[in-house]
Amino acid sequence: MRAKTMETARTGMKIGAVLGGAAFLAVGIVPGFHYGGYAALMLLSKIAGHPLAFGIGTRILMVLGILLGILCMASVSIVLGAVFGTLGGFAVQGLAALRGDAAVQGTAQRIRQAP
Repeated sequence: MRAKTMETARTGMKIGAVLGGAAFLAVGIVPGFHYGGYAALMLLSKIAGHPLAFGIGTRILMVLGILLGILCMASVSIVLGAVFGTLGGFAVQGLAALRGDAAVQGTAQRIRQAP
């Protein structure tokens, strides 16, 4: 029984991570770009002590800040999707065990056997 529960939870985790990645692609890139650029600009102005002229070094650091913001947004989206997917997998397995419903257990088995 424990092996079934863990397999269902792993399947839910994978589905949730994919959905989290899709959510990131749909709505997460722009906020990551925005917050990363803003954070890089604020950090550079605090380091320099005054507003900066946009030279090549400043632009490179801005691009790195933007990429870091996008990477952080992607990480949060994928991890939260995996967590919620794992909880969903445990919920499906718990419902199947409580109800003893053959249809729910069959669905859980088909999800585990899918390639």
